[in-house]
Amino acid sequence: MRAVAISAVVLYHAHVSLLRGGFTGVDDFYVISGFLITGLLWRQLEREGRLSLRSFYGRRIRRLLPMSFVVLVATAFASYSLLPPLQTHVVLKDGISSALYVSNYRFAALQTSYLTSNALPSPFQQYWSLSLEEQFYLIWPALLLAGSMLWLRWRRRPSPSRIGAITVVGALGVASFALGVWLTRVSQPWAFFSLPSRAWELSAGAVIALAAPWISGLSQRQAAVLGWTGLATVVGSALILSGSVPYPGVAALAPVLGTAAVIASGCAAPRNGPILVLGRIGAQVIGRVSYSWYLWHWPVLILAPALFGHPLSLGANLGLAAGSLVIAVISFVAVENPLRRWTWLRVEPRRILRLAGAMTATAVALCGVSMVALPSLKGHGVARVARLSAAPVATREPLQPSTSATDLDPYSAALTSATVQVQRAVADSLPVNDVPVNLTPSLPAANGDEPPVFVDGCLDSYLPTAVGACDFGDTSSHTSIVLFGDSHAAMWFPAVDSAANKFGLNLYTWTKATCPPLILPIFSPVLGRNYSECAEWRQNVLARIAQVRPALVILGVARHYTDIYGFTPYGSQWLQGLSSMITDIRRLGPKVLVMGPIPKPPFNAPGCLSVHLTSATACTVALPQGLNVPGKLSEERVVAAAGGSYLDPDPWFCTSTTCAVMVDNLLVYRDDNHITATYASYLGPALIDELGLVLDNASPIPALTPTSVPPSAPRSKARTPSSSRS
Repeated sequence: MRAVAISAVVLYHAHVSLLRGGFTGVDDFYVISGFLITGLLWRQLEREGRLSLRSFYGRRIRRLLPMSFVVLVATAFASYSLLPPLQTHVVLKDGISSALYVSNYRFAALQTSYLTSNALPSPFQQYWSLSLEEQFYLIWPALLLAGSMLWLRWRRRPSPSRIGAITVVGALGVASFALGVWLTRVSQPWAFFSLPSRAWELSAGAVIALAAPWISGLSQRQAAVLGWTGLATVVGSALILSGSVPYPGVAALAPVLGTAAVIASGCAAPRNGPILVLGRIGAQVIGRVSYSWYLWHWPVLILAPALFGHPLSLGANLGLAAGSLVIAVISFVAVENPLRRWTWLRVEPRRILRLAGAMTATAVALCGVSMVALPSLKGHGVARVARLSAAPVATREPLQPSTSATDLDPYSAALTSATVQVQRAVADSLPVNDVPVNLTPSLPAANGDEPPVFVDGCLDSYLPTAVGACDFGDTSSHTSIVLFGDSHAAMWFPAVDSAANKFGLNLYTWTKATCPPLILPIFSPVLGRNYSECAEWRQNVLARIAQVRPALVILGVARHYTDIYGFTPYGSQWLQGLSSMITDIRRLGPKVLVMGPIPKPPFNAPGCLSVHLTSATACTVALPQGLNVPGKLSEERVVAAAGGSYLDPDPWFCTSTTCAVMVDNLLVYRDDNHITATYASYLGPALIDELGLVLDNASPIPALTPTSVPPSAPRSKARTPSSSRS
């Protein structure tokens, strides 16, 4: 069964699409561990009438800690050598929490999504399950002893009671399961990573161990049917379940009960049971090295792309998985098995306890010293503080040859002034080589510099389809606008919210991860199937737009989808889907403003700057590399034909040839495709004027006068905002 579990996990991590539920192998391991540990403890309790905790923990340490230490140290060295300093700093913190066996709670606190995250996982992330299991070992002997003794005192029996232990273990398991189901709905990361919500899986194995004398009385036929049914359930879970299912929740019952059934069947030793498959030499060899393989395969798969400089194919991942198996076999022979059987450690448990303390302290110290040895991320020098003045400024050259600031209406004049200021800051920042000390946000804080909608539930994850009550701006206003789209709509929230407050408008923010606001089918590589939740959610948003009848709908969408989603940006399907969405919204009454694409760096921008603290120009992006200009122009034409307006933001990021990742003291990107909330706020005044142009002749619009525009200014006809700067 260990061979089945580890094979499912490794192939899943190697991105074998057939095993989209391979993550259930961890659940299989938990049941196995609960069975083995409880059986070991119970036999000692019956034999001696007590538990030797020193002996128990000594065995667990000899079994688990040496390999855990070796892999942790190797992963720390590899991460330090291969990853950018910024990412290494975070990864080494993961290493410290792994060495202390609390990484599961660190990942839960960081809201890590094991199943649906697009972010690069930590090379220490596999330690979460080991941390959880060690926490189980810490409390389980005491709980088992207490359960058996309480029943003993009540019934006044001379020996520990199996029924008493089963009652206590079963009650704890039921409570844990209920907590897990509830937490899966409320906070999936905490349900996935925490011991209280996962303890029922270990309890399931414990119940089988305690009930083994009765289960062994099953007939050969009953045991065989039970075993094959259980094995089919385990394999089916690995094939059928996917990240689209709320997990662990109720869905985890399948692999847990399936594994429990296989183990229960084995208690009766049926000749025609799963032993016919699981008892073969190949399965037994893989099962023996499963622990080492589990530890090694993950950092190998995660760090290899950093070594080769590009994502790897399925064939390459399978080769790496096989290579990690070879490493695991060598590690089992050279480290795991010899230390587990070393007589010098076995005869005196205190020796292994001292060794455990030394290994843990060494691992923590190594990660801590490595963090200190990382290059400083504070930068050098002080950059000019970026700010936009409300007063018009003279242009170095007109944005269009035939247009001057004096010929424009007040909104256009203010927009021209703001855009010229940003363009000057961009041009002045491009040749700067030193990352400044006052970079805002700082490189370590970059990833967390995101708008509140990313964390308050207003950027829906993959599975929800209901439209949330995400109400911002002037919530008392009877006139509203809507921000609608994927995470690239959500990233503009600070600027849009400032505009809504400036104009006295109610802002509804309806955004969903990896769900473009275009009418087209979409396949989700994360869910491994058609993204039906996206289509349903889009229709629900349109229904809400029909209800609230906003003055304006702002569409925001990423342009780096690939053909794996079933379409490509700027293709015919994309353009038709965009046109259809604009048409449908316009039929409902609102104006439509489409946010054009921002340049996309081919790298994580903060990570690149952390490598090039004194050569930041290496992180600038050539305009043709970061932006599909012909595609953008095609999109503009389609939007105009459908009756919408198009905002082209590239002058806020690029000169005619190059795009910046720093503008004055501001960090532009928080990753490889989203702008920081700080930069979005900086662009707020410019976006206010853009929205003023679009909303200018929308009626009724109360108090539509930003402070940079005189209250008595005449209003011009609305036009496509980007036409003055394309």
